[in-house]
Amino acid sequence: MRKTILAALMALGAAQAAQAADVVHMQRPAPFNEDADVPGAVLRECKLDEQLADFVAQYGREKGVTVEFAPQVTATSGGQALVVEITDVVSEGNAFLGHHKAVTVKGKLYRDGQLVGSFKGRRNSMGGAFGGFKGSCSVLGRSVKALGEDIAGWLVAPTEGAQLGDLQ
Repeated sequence: MRKTILAALMALGAAQAAQAADVVHMQRPAPFNEDADVPGAVLRECKLDEQLADFVAQYGREKGVTVEFAPQVTATSGGQALVVEITDVVSEGNAFLGHHKAVTVKGKLYRDGQLVGSFKGRRNSMGGAFGGFKGSCSVLGRSVKALGEDIAGWLVAPTEGAQLGDLQ
């Protein structure tokens, strides 16, 4: 009986350790690159940095990848560290003239400090159906949502130099 309980506890501990190793840590909010050209109104009014992290986690769950947030994630963070930056935001046009919005990101996945893979991604949007009734933050949010799904898909099988979204 004791051997059975001990074996069960060891199996549980091994399963928990394996699950912890599979967790991907990501910074929330995802930072804007220091050289990113981002319109001031977007920085003040839109929450793209928070939305990006949230969508990566949401779509990650759907794909079997656990994403946990941390206040800061770097290449030297332990375990799996997803370092993502928003590198560019285009917010031209409006609901009346037509939207031209885009968000560009880059990221690297590290496992115990070793580079596993990297990507660049971009999503463009003109607002989709009923775009004329949407504000700039809503349209940019569509781009960030799509990028979150792209990044989560990449996390399933990360590669070096991947091109995601509209860069493919």
